[in-house]
Amino acid sequence: MKLTYTQVDFYLIKPGKIPRVIVKPLSPNFTFMKRSNQLQTNQRRTFLKQVATGAAALGAGILSAPLQLPAEDILSSPVSSADEWFKQIKGKHKMVFDVTQPHEMMPFAWPRIFLLTNAQTNTPEKDCGIVVILRHNAIPYAMENQLWKKYKFGETFKINDSATNAPATQNPFWRPKPGKYKIPGLGPVQIGINELQASGVKFCACDMALTVDSALAAKQTNQDPAAVKKEWLAGLLPGVHVVPSGVWAVGRAQEHGCSYCFAG
Repeated sequence: MKLTYTQVDFYLIKPGKIPRVIVKPLSPNFTFMKRSNQLQTNQRRTFLKQVATGAAALGAGILSAPLQLPAEDILSSPVSSADEWFKQIKGKHKMVFDVTQPHEMMPFAWPRIFLLTNAQTNTPEKDCGIVVILRHNAIPYAMENQLWKKYKFGETFKINDSATNAPATQNPFWRPKPGKYKIPGLGPVQIGINELQASGVKFCACDMALTVDSALAAKQTNQDPAAVKKEWLAGLLPGVHVVPSGVWAVGRAQEHGCSYCFAG
């Protein structure tokens, strides 16, 4: 049986009179919106389930360990300068791109499109302030190729090589070959992380994701979690700044005037 959603409008003509009721079909977009909202709800549930599973795998000891560090170690950690780093965001038009999942080339295409379309309205790159936050399952994009090979990031995080469709063995957006990425109607676009950095785009990586994922990798490879975390920090791409967490960075970026864009 096909269901038709309707909208009911009540019109009171005059005081004391019986209201006139008009029933009319809703726009066809209503069904699409309902399904879209349901999809978003399911995605949020899946995300929370993944977080809970990861926490259970790590155990309370690993998660609480960072909080037990001596005060001098916390102050000397890479995240201590994060607030100062955000003060460097300049420009009249500012945007933060929140990258939580691998989503083909979209997390890196959107910042370039922001720059290209601002150029169309006579706004040069120097007047655009862009921050890209790499967090959750997008954290491998912040790291160099040797870590991709050693820890099989492509296989673990479901990131495939666009040429072979097999799990990527190196960071596909670090120093890509010229012309590798194309957008229909636009042609080749420079969306490598190094190319975006050359246009003034800033990248930061979630320390919480680095901590959790390096601990999981250490468990799977029978290594010391602290040693793996240190290795991952040493293997971050040049210019990528570590922030306490991705959600912290989302808040700070908006406090510094950035509009928000979910990029994957």
